[in-house]
Amino acid sequence: MSTGLPDGITACLFDLDGVLTSTAVLHRRAWRRTFDDFLRPRGEPPFAESDYVKYVDGRPRYDGVRTFLASRGITLPEGSPDDPPDRDTVHGVGNRKNELIDAIIRQEGVTPYPGTVRYLDAVHGKLQIGVVTSSANASRVLDAADLSKYVQALVDGVVISRDGLRGKPAPDSFLAGAKALGVEPERAAVFEDALAGVAAGRAGGFGYVVGVDRAGQRAALLENGADVVVEDLAELL
Repeated sequence: MSTGLPDGITACLFDLDGVLTSTAVLHRRAWRRTFDDFLRPRGEPPFAESDYVKYVDGRPRYDGVRTFLASRGITLPEGSPDDPPDRDTVHGVGNRKNELIDAIIRQEGVTPYPGTVRYLDAVHGKLQIGVVTSSANASRVLDAADLSKYVQALVDGVVISRDGLRGKPAPDSFLAGAKALGVEPERAAVFEDALAGVAAGRAGGFGYVVGVDRAGQRAALLENGADVVVEDLAELL
């Protein structure tokens, strides 16, 4: 069965939320509630879908907090990673979001996209498979979705923080994923639904960048670096 990838590609690097699992929708809800609770007492307009796409989607959690708040002219102290979720610091706001997404995942579970499972079944054993995500919950999400069995390397929010990697749209996390699989970037394909993610794939010199359009942003994915855009990974088969 064809993988839909160019000859010479030997590895796949998948984003998690919105590419492998439908958890991107859950992350949107957690971010909206987090920021709306923060903005409302300050008389600021609510967090919008366009804010999520421009400032948060695909970025490490604390980068998303900084970038979005900067767009509203708000600067907070950095704080520290163990700040409580009610503290008005970058880390406090980010930890509030993480607390919310944990609760949502516990209550609602995680479902992989059926087309994604078909694609993973098709490439498993033929190509190396890595997951590159800004999420710090990746291992638990992969286990809950029964996808861990496909994954040979994982670069997640924990690794990004530990190793001091720049978040997407910088290519650092994808480059770390390729290194973990022992492949050169030009021999790997990146699969991303976020604009920051496809930009990272292009910036890293990867051999092929697949944009996954879950939000009606086909043109923007192409403009930011995707070689091809699909609505479902099974379209590549």
